[in-house]
Amino acid sequence: MRGRTLAAIGLAVLVAAVVLLHSVLLPFVLGAGLAYVCDPMVDRLERFRLGRTGGVIVVFLGMTLIGTLAVFLILPILQAQFETLLRNIPRYIDWVQNTLNPWIQRIAPGAGGIDAGSIQRLIANNWGSASGVATTIARKAFSSGTALFSWAITLLLVPVIMFYLLRDWDRMTAFVREQMPRRYVGTITELARETDDVLGHFIRGQLLVMAVLGAIYVIGLWLAGLDLALVIGLGAGLISFVPYVGVLSGVSMATLAMLVQTGDPVQIVWVLIVFAIGQVMEQMVLTPLVLGREIGLHPVWVIFAVLAGGQLFGFIGVLLALPAASAIAVLVRYGGRRWRESRLYLQE
Repeated sequence: MRGRTLAAIGLAVLVAAVVLLHSVLLPFVLGAGLAYVCDPMVDRLERFRLGRTGGVIVVFLGMTLIGTLAVFLILPILQAQFETLLRNIPRYIDWVQNTLNPWIQRIAPGAGGIDAGSIQRLIANNWGSASGVATTIARKAFSSGTALFSWAITLLLVPVIMFYLLRDWDRMTAFVREQMPRRYVGTITELARETDDVLGHFIRGQLLVMAVLGAIYVIGLWLAGLDLALVIGLGAGLISFVPYVGVLSGVSMATLAMLVQTGDPVQIVWVLIVFAIGQVMEQMVLTPLVLGREIGLHPVWVIFAVLAGGQLFGFIGVLLALPAASAIAVLVRYGGRRWRESRLYLQE
């Protein structure tokens, strides 16, 4: 009973710490997440006699190189597409007024339709005094020196925290194991290993799935002639870790953009084909090969965890949602096994 009381107190203290310190936890959560994802790569490099620190340096330099190349190659294209989006805003408003509203009136007579004038006033009020979105963001950022400084510190701290956590990962896990009560060390180790299997398999596999889906969407929408292919394709790929949300959001945004761009409903077929190919690849190839048929996290549980984490703790909660969901899922399965082995369950 005393042990359970201490465990409950420890859990309450942990939750209170997350609530009170959530504003400063972001770099530590991001750094720990990156270290967790990269730990298997460092473990493999250690076998080549590089040593732990040498393996960490190789992984760190590789990630830095990939990130730098991605920024320099993708950022200019993203900027150009955002400029195209802003330039075409009058066309979007005209399409709403002259195409979408008449269609709504035919489908639902008496419906008010969408007030294009309100959209135009909203855009003018927000962007009329700025030369673009980048100007607006920069102006707001520099008007708050504290916020700008905070983001700069966060960006600098993440790689530093990642480096040291990754270097000392095995030592830290060994230290935690040594502090466990000897009576429960076997059970706790088993649960921790199962949680690591579920979470690690899901996150590392899902990152690869997100990258492949993003590439499929970007290339497919570009071949279909969509001007905003990179923005929409990358966005759909990045949020595909939440089941069904990525594909539904991508189809909706790409359909709207294609209709406004071409005015031809037939072109929507190409958008649907692109996302259908992505879904077939995900369900028939990526999920079986990368994630496996059973990853231990039900799609509904993932959606609930992400939404609940965001509601309770904001962005930090979204980042912590999957680790917490994995641990809870493992504990529920463990409780189910213990229940099925209990005398009360077995007696007839």
